[in-house]
Amino acid sequence: MTSVAVETKQTETKRASGVRMFAQPIVVVVLVVAVLVWAFSQNLDAIEKQSINAPVLLDAVWDHLVISVVVTALVLIIAVPLGIVLTRRWARRAAPVFLAIATIGQASPAIGILVLFFLVSGWEGLWAAALPITFYTLLPVLRNTMVGLQQIDPALVDAGRGIGMSAFSVLRRIEIPLAVPLILAGLRTALVHAVGVATLAVFVNGGGLGLLIDTGYKLSRVTVLITGSVLAVALALLVDWLGTVAEQYLGPKGIR
Repeated sequence: MTSVAVETKQTETKRASGVRMFAQPIVVVVLVVAVLVWAFSQNLDAIEKQSINAPVLLDAVWDHLVISVVVTALVLIIAVPLGIVLTRRWARRAAPVFLAIATIGQASPAIGILVLFFLVSGWEGLWAAALPITFYTLLPVLRNTMVGLQQIDPALVDAGRGIGMSAFSVLRRIEIPLAVPLILAGLRTALVHAVGVATLAVFVNGGGLGLLIDTGYKLSRVTVLITGSVLAVALALLVDWLGTVAEQYLGPKGIR
């Protein structure tokens, strides 16, 4: 492929990314406004009015956001340091074990992990939902952290050590900044998974938009079901957009 073709492809990719950055939040707002206008304009019965009103909707969205934020924090606290440790020479033999455990977490059905954790711990509420969802979403960040660090040119690390930098300084000033784009890409994937799986928190009394979906399905109230589903989709799209913004602006300037 010629350099002109490569530059054209990069220009088209940047243009598509710019359009998406601008259009995606607008689509989310239009989607949310449209479903709320539609839902509140319906001739709701007494059961539907208990689910489709401002306080209940705000509480459901808030609970969903809290679960997602807690999961994000736990994933960052666990996966990034673990990924860094597993790329060190003295810990590399343990990497397959931890990757296998994380893969089992993501490969297993999310509802199965939630129910098993509930049966073992007996917990209900926020942490009964957040901890198993963290296990479910751990793999993308862990794997991307390791790949991001492993793909760094060893000559850069040797150069850092050659000018007298300590191993920690090389990690902090060279390795982590170069791995940030891949770590953010993994975090974005994990976040979208977390928002989707958080709809299952209703089964352990964790609240969230899954409560509306479950209520609408069990009581055959289509308006409640559609409202909960669309709000969950809109929240996932919003989180995906925030992840794109983070990838765009938080990575090192030289490799954006």
